[in-house]
Amino acid sequence: MTEFPELLNRLLVVYDGECGFCNRSIRWFLRRDGHERLRFAPSSAPSVQQLLARHGVPAFEQNSGPGISAPGTILVFRSVGTSAEELLVRSNAVLACLRALPQPWPAIAAILRLIPSPIREWSYRFIADHRYRIAGRYDSCPLPTPEERKHFL
Repeated sequence: MTEFPELLNRLLVVYDGECGFCNRSIRWFLRRDGHERLRFAPSSAPSVQQLLARHGVPAFEQNSGPGISAPGTILVFRSVGTSAEELLVRSNAVLACLRALPQPWPAIAAILRLIPSPIREWSYRFIADHRYRIAGRYDSCPLPTPEERKHFL
């Protein structure tokens, strides 16, 4: 039995809740998630701390280097609480989210996957390194609207 039954057949997207760019991205995914295949949680949420620790992901950004940290990197968990549990990061995480959406987004994800991984990762890191300058930073994670709450842990 999974510790998160609401994630059965869904992806869990863990994001920087204080990042304006990240929050806008989550809202973008919410508007397009017609099949309700995505669930979201800010990296600061107590409900995801054990999951982060299980995968060795530090809860706080230690540096902007190549490592994985929350909130420094978008994280997507697949098959949470099962033996097939998997962690996807950076551009692979974004592509997994796109594949979960209705068409045309899976087709677009397939096209983007043709871009060599080093180029996708460089592009992701460039945006991640400048995300606060692009869209600002919140003092705290914004609360979802009442109709959005069912999509969040």
